Amino acid sequence: MMPLALRCFRCLTAVRNRRVRLQLNTAVTRCCSTVQGEVRVRFAPSPTGFLHLGGLRTALYNYIFAKKYGGSFVLRLEDTDQSRLVPGAAESIEDMLEWAGVPPDESPRRGGPMGPYLQSQRLDLYSQTAQQLVESDHAYYCFCSSQRLDLLKKEALRTGQTPRYDNRCRHLRAEQVKEKLAQGVPHVIRFHLEAGVEPFHDLIFGRYHHEVAQVEGDPVVIKADGFPTYHLANIVDDHYMRISHVLRGSEWLISTSKHLLMYRALGWQPPTFGHLPLLMNKDGSKLSKRQGDIFIQSFQRNGVLPEALLDITTNCGSGFNTNRIGRRIDELISEFNPSKITTHSALLDLEKLPEFNRIHLQRRIGDEEQCHLLIKDLQGQIQQACTAEIQDKVLHEDYIRRVLHHRKGHITSLKELSSPAYSYLWVRPSFSSQQVAELTAEAQHIASLVLKLIAEQGEELKMDQLSKDLKTLAKQAKATKYREVMKLLRLVLSGLQQGPSVAEMMVCLGPAEISHRFQKLLLLSETN
Repeated sequence: MMPLALRCFRCLTAVRNRRVRLQLNTAVTRCCSTVQGEVRVRFAPSPTGFLHLGGLRTALYNYIFAKKYGGSFVLRLEDTDQSRLVPGAAESIEDMLEWAGVPPDESPRRGGPMGPYLQSQRLDLYSQTAQQLVESDHAYYCFCSSQRLDLLKKEALRTGQTPRYDNRCRHLRAEQVKEKLAQGVPHVIRFHLEAGVEPFHDLIFGRYHHEVAQVEGDPVVIKADGFPTYHLANIVDDHYMRISHVLRGSEWLISTSKHLLMYRALGWQPPTFGHLPLLMNKDGSKLSKRQGDIFIQSFQRNGVLPEALLDITTNCGSGFNTNRIGRRIDELISEFNPSKITTHSALLDLEKLPEFNRIHLQRRIGDEEQCHLLIKDLQGQIQQACTAEIQDKVLHEDYIRRVLHHRKGHITSLKELSSPAYSYLWVRPSFSSQQVAELTAEAQHIASLVLKLIAEQGEELKMDQLSKDLKTLAKQAKATKYREVMKLLRLVLSGLQQGPSVAEMMVCLGPAEISHRFQKLLLLSETN
């Protein structure tokens, strides 16, 4: 049985598009009806590069769709372009999906009932399907040389036309084909495009019709090296992997008519198609891999939380009942509504990413289990970042937890806490007598006041009370204004001129460490 939520969605979609559906003839409606049974979607990137934001967004929508309707999310790697494969990219794509919190149910790594999930391991299947198309006169051998194809392209461009193959080899006689094959003439297999392609109903774009045979030449489906092209491999795999819904970028919308012709030629039921609007820069320009910083590994290295990345890529788009910051994956699944996906491009403003990260980091710190993981992560970062001597006590879990709870809502990334701005939390700062002298001539008196105050406070410092007590302390300075007193305290505690409030610094460091740092000031003042 189809899940109830999906049946409801189909009904809603039908109502929304009732005018469109009335225009479709019976054949088209039958051709593109939703596949019955379990929901199966796939993300099928090519490991010719590493996973970037656009790819993650496509994977995310597929994952959410599968989980919303109790289905399966499949990762299939389209590695048929062997000349462009990037070493390590295949493993990295799956690593990044798992890191992002959208792990596949079936994949090259996890396996599954419909494998293998690498196209290079399915070549026999594509070859058999291509032969089936040739034998049914829906495909043919093409022996045109690369030189001839280049000439066709140059002539088309010279006359202001769109380059296309002229279908010359479609008209070869059977004995000519047999002779060339016997001679070992290099060849490809092309699919015979037919006129009269049927319209189809896209889940997002509605009724779509593209008479592909009028504007394109017959496409190659098997290359000279025996590997399939995308057009053949993707429909063969979607069929044999029982994919029910194909959710992919809108750049593939124009190719879908071609794919539907192949489904028809093979006598196969096509899946339901939904083409997602593109993810663009905030100025409407195309996201480019050359930007470098759009790769998921780059975000991971820079301390961006996966849930912040998922949140910002969905927040700038559509397909949800509400549009708010701070949603995690379970909330995205709950609020997902495919009928609300629009055809407008999603404009991504990465300048807002720190704010998304701040919100999600705050939520993690507030969760006991997640906070424990953050502590472990930060311990490693501190040891790597601080080359100076680190005191053992600052790596203790309770100490780091205290720091995190006081800084939550203020920091946008965990990495900030291992930066020089927060090094005073892990390494005792240095300061000179000259720096002290520029602020006050009564440093020894102020140091004594601080030490007395801390001794009276007890082991657990309270922010509110400490703030009040510091104001009272400042008034006891004879010739130093409140502002300079605070600057002195900040210098002694952190070696810096700015940062969190002095009271927060003290609460984080704790009484023992505060006393040690002001004893140092006392000794410095006595020797001068």
